[in-house]
Amino acid sequence: MSDFYQSLGVKRVINAAGNLTRLGGPALSDEVVEAMREAAQWSVRIEELQEKAGAYLAEVTGAEAGYVTCGAAGLQLAAAACLAGLDIRKMELLPDTTDMANEIVIQRCHRNAYDHALRAAGARLIEVGNIGHPNRGYTRAWHFESAFNERTVAVHWVYMDTPHAISLEETVAVAHKHELPVIVDAAGALPPASNLRQLVATGADIVTFSGGKAIRGPQSSGILVGRRDLIDSIALQHQDMDVLPLTWTLRHRYLDSGKLPGPPLQGLGRPLKVGKEEVAGLLTAVKAYINLDHAALRREQIRRIKEVQEGLADLSGIWGELIGLEREGYPLLRITLDEKALGLNAFDLVNRLLDDDPGVAVGQDGAQDGYITVNAVNLEGDQPRRAVERLRAILDR
Repeated sequence: MSDFYQSLGVKRVINAAGNLTRLGGPALSDEVVEAMREAAQWSVRIEELQEKAGAYLAEVTGAEAGYVTCGAAGLQLAAAACLAGLDIRKMELLPDTTDMANEIVIQRCHRNAYDHALRAAGARLIEVGNIGHPNRGYTRAWHFESAFNERTVAVHWVYMDTPHAISLEETVAVAHKHELPVIVDAAGALPPASNLRQLVATGADIVTFSGGKAIRGPQSSGILVGRRDLIDSIALQHQDMDVLPLTWTLRHRYLDSGKLPGPPLQGLGRPLKVGKEEVAGLLTAVKAYINLDHAALRREQIRRIKEVQEGLADLSGIWGELIGLEREGYPLLRITLDEKALGLNAFDLVNRLLDDDPGVAVGQDGAQDGYITVNAVNLEGDQPRRAVERLRAILDR
C-alpha cells in the first residue's frame, strides 16, 4: 500500500467508473509527473508562463488565444470575461451585476448542474426553447433572438446529447448576428480528439475543455481557448494583481497603450489560482494526447472491457452487454442484475465493491434501473483482472 495513503487511512480505488472528479481523475503518466516536478524547482512570472502556455494551446486548437485554468473554473472565468470585458470597474464589482448587463441565454435542454459556475460569476441565465415530450421539445434560432436585449452579454452552448437542441454552428450564427459571444462547455467533448479543433472552428468565442479527463493532465487543470480579448479579460481577473503600475510586467500592453488606466484589483478568479506545476503538467499531457494513436487506444480499451465481460460470463443472475462500441466516446460494459435472485440490488453492489482496499468504483448512474457500468479508460495493468475478482467475490454466491 502507498505509504502516503496508508498514513492517512485512505483506501485506494481501482477506477472502473471513468474520469470522475470525485475519484481524483486518471493516473498521471511519468512524463507528466516529471514535468510537474521540474516546474516546481523554479519560480517564474505566472503572467509570462500563462502567455506562453496559452500560445501553445491556441496553436493546437486553432484559436486566437488560450489559457490554463483550474478545472471547471473555466466556465466562471468565461462568464466573467463576457460580463466585464476590459472594464476594470466591472471587474471590481463582480459577482455583483446589479447595474450592468448580465444575461446569458441558454437552451432549456442544456441546463445542468455545472451552469452554476456561470451564475457564480454574476450572470443571470435566460432559458429558451420548448419543453415537453422529447419529440415535441425543441429549440429554434428565433427562440434565441426573442430573448436577446440590451442586458444580454453572451450565449451558452453545452456539448451534450440533446437531439432537439439547436446546433453549435446555428448558435454561433444567430449570436454573431447580434454581436454576442458564444461560451461552449466542452468538458465532456473528448474523445474524439478532433473536437479540440472542430469546436473552435465553428467560430465559438470561448471554449472550455477539461484537462483532467481524456487529456490525462492534472485533475485540477482546465483549458480555455478563444478570442484574444476574452482571454485577456480572463487573465486580468484571474492572476495575482498585487502589482505596482511602474513595475507591472504587462504595463506596456495595457497602461502605455491606454487600454487600461491602471492594473485591476484582485479579481473574481483570484481564488481559482493555477500553479506553475499544473501548467507544466497540462501542457505535457496535451502534447502527448494530440500525438496519441487514438484508434489503437480505443482498441485497447475495448480489449480491457471484454476481459472484464469474459471474466464474469459464467456467473448466473447477471447479464453483461457491451455498449458504445459503434460511437465516439468510451466503450462500456453494462452489467444488469437479477436483484431478486442475487439477493442484492445495484446500490448494494456499488457500495460493497468499495469496501475492500483497494476497492472498485463502477458507474452507478443506472443503479436505480438495476445495472452498473464498467469503463476501462483507467483500468491498466492487472486492474481488469482485479476488478473481475472483486465483482466475483460479491456476485458468485
